[in-house]
Parts: sequence; structure tokens; C-alpha cells
Amino acid sequence: MRRKLVFRMDPPKVLVFGFGAIILLGTLLLSLPASTVDGRGLPILDALFTATSATCVTGLVVVDTGDTFTRFGEMVILSMIQVGGLGFMSFATLLAFILGKRISLKERLIIQESLNNATVEGIVRLVKRIFLFTAVVEITGGIILSLRFSQEMAAGKAIYFGFFHAVSNFNNAGFDLMGGFNGLTAFSEDPIVNLTMITLISLGGIGFIVMNELFDYRRTRRLSLHSKIVLAISAFLVFGGALLIFILEYNNPYTLKPMTMTGKMFGALYQAVTPRTAGSNTLNIPDLKQTTLILIIFLMFIGASPGSTGGGIKTTTFAVLVSAVRSQIRGREDVTFFGRRMDLSIISKSLTVTLISLFLIGLVTMVLTVTEPGKEFLMIFFETVSAFSTVGLSMGLTPELSSYGKIVITITMFAGRVGPLTLAFAVTKKRKEDHYRYPAGKVMIG
Repeated sequence: MRRKLVFRMDPPKVLVFGFGAIILLGTLLLSLPASTVDGRGLPILDALFTATSATCVTGLVVVDTGDTFTRFGEMVILSMIQVGGLGFMSFATLLAFILGKRISLKERLIIQESLNNATVEGIVRLVKRIFLFTAVVEITGGIILSLRFSQEMAAGKAIYFGFFHAVSNFNNAGFDLMGGFNGLTAFSEDPIVNLTMITLISLGGIGFIVMNELFDYRRTRRLSLHSKIVLAISAFLVFGGALLIFILEYNNPYTLKPMTMTGKMFGALYQAVTPRTAGSNTLNIPDLKQTTLILIIFLMFIGASPGSTGGGIKTTTFAVLVSAVRSQIRGREDVTFFGRRMDLSIISKSLTVTLISLFLIGLVTMVLTVTEPGKEFLMIFFETVSAFSTVGLSMGLTPELSSYGKIVITITMFAGRVGPLTLAFAVTKKRKEDHYRYPAGKVMIG
């Protein structure tokens, strides 16, 4: 009966309901005495915040993960990261495969919505490949990190740390077990840790649709327009961002200045990759210059790509808007990429996503200036964008949030993960399409 009720819902409502259910279950588990080292369990509000951060693959934490949780609590967090990163509908599909059940059209539509895929065609095959890609990437990353960490700690702990951080970073969650809210700063110049983490974050952030096409490229020798845009914009943002961070932080005595040239390059590159919604860091974020922090806010707002484990308005949305502005400046009606014209509906959707996102970020920032008096505006704004884009980077505000602030950021993380449009569709009543059009009108712009 409950299953029939769920699948009578529209796909956006199912996604909101599903993520909400996972968060509530995680909140319950993290509040158990077995979850924390002190044997008391997390207070309900902190448990809700942490469960939301893990399920929404954000990485903002009110308590340090490595210092606070037992192995049980850490595994609860890791499970929520994996389910939240791949999407609960992907796991429901996997369970259906195991039980030999048929995937209905309604279920395929929900999977399509969760993966932000353009069509239901081949959606089940895509889900199978998602699990294959995930297993290969996480196992490979886990082995490499385990071997590196084994030089610093006992073998059993190294394996556990290696696979935890591989899963966390591939899913762009940013949770770490290093303790003391230090992130990965102890490995800021380590080539193995840096290259492995950067690869995991990048693969998780480009999206499973792009990964699937790259996997088939040797056979098909073609990439879709979507994949071309994602790869081009991702490369531009990462390497352009790394160059700017390198220049801005080169003489900063608290970040890059004391490092070797190799360390400087890794530090700049890692901090350019992690705003793509990963949230782990090798440099101390509060020590960065204000100009660098503003650049990171910009990168966080754009975020990862559609159908990925990351958030933000997405690389394709950013690309469409920039191209639309360029076309207007040049006096052209068509918005084009790689010899293809963008449909007007895509431009409208990109504009809608961006405006809703800006409105929510502005509203949350305004509310936090009231709930967190005395805090710097840049710190509050940084925290808001990080939460909405499910990044997880922080200037240190998260552990100091008031109860009201925690509730606001929790809602913001949830809205950012399910997506502003999906959330809007879920809470509004679907209206039938009008069978008439109003007369055209003109308004002065600019």
C-alpha cells in the first residue's frame, strides 16, 4: 500500500520524500549511544545536521567526524554518503535487480529525474554502469590511499582510512577522519594523496552520463554535446581557478609561501578542484586571502555537472548563461555550442535555476546575519554558498552555529541536494498547459 502511495507521486515528490526518509533514519542512528565515543549519542539537532550533510554529500560538520564518532557512527555516515551520492533510486534499482523484479516506467521516470538524465532510454543500463564505475573507482582509490596511509599508521587503520576517504571524496562529500577539524592539511604537499583525491573528486563531479560516454568512446568515437560542454567548462574552471589561486596565494605566509614549488602547485590545484563540491581541503580555508575566498565562492556556486555526486547550479547551466550573454552582446539570436543551437527551453531553465539559487542564497544569508550576530559577512556568505552547493568548505562558522543557524543550514543543504527546480516542482501543484497564448508585449530592458 505504501509503495503504491509513493509511486503515485510525481518524480520530484518521490525524490524529496526519499532523501527526507534517509535523513530521518540517519538522524535516529547517529543519536544512538553506540554512535559516539562518549557513549551519549549526538543531540538530535546535531544528529539531524550531520545526517543531512552526509546524505546531501555536503561535508559541513558541527562536530569533528574522526574525534566524535565510533566505527559504527562513522559507518552510518559513510553509508549515507554512498546512498546520497549515487541516489536512493539507484540503490532501489539495484535491489530490484537482485530480487529479479521488473523496473516499471514510473520507476524509470523517477530514476531519470534523480540522475538528471535527458531521456528514460537506456536508463536501467546506465544505473548498472554507475555501480560498476563506482566500484572500480572507489576500490582503486581506496587501495592507493591505504598503501599511502600505511606509512603513517597501522595496516588495519590505514585500510579503513583509505577506503573511507575514497568513498567520501568520490561522492564529493568531504568528510574526513583526520581529527581536529584539520582536514587533509597534513598532506598538503603529498603527491600521492593530492593526485588520488583530485582524481576521485573530478570523476565524481563530471557526472555518470559523461563517464558512460567516455567509457564507450573507444567504440563510438563520439561524445554528445552535453559531454563536450561539461569537459570543456570543467577544465576551464579547474585550471583557470588553480592558476588564479596560485597567483593570489603565492606570497601568503599562511598558505602557499612556505611550501616548495611542487607543494604550491598541488595546493592551488586542490583548492580549485574541491569547490566543485567536494569540500575536503589541504590548505586552511580561514587563512586564504579574501580575494581567494571570493573566487572559491564563485567556483562553489557553479559546482559540478548534471547527473554527478556534486551540487551547485552546474557547469552546463553556467555555460548556457555565459553563451546567452555573449550572443546578446554580439547581436545574435541563437545561443550556440560546438556548432549546435540551444533550445529556448534550455536557456529558460538555466535562467530559472540560477535566479532561484541566487534568491535562496540571498535569503539564507540574510537570515544567518540575524541568527549569527557578530559574525563577519564574508564568513556567513561563504557558509551559505557552501551549504547550498553541497560543498562542505567552511571558514570555521559551522561548529559555532546557533540552534537556529543549524536548522537554516540543514534546510539549505537539503534544498541544494535535491535541486531548486526539483524542490519547486515538489511543493507546487502541477498546472495544466494553457491552450491559448497572450498577445506579445514589449518592455524596456537595460
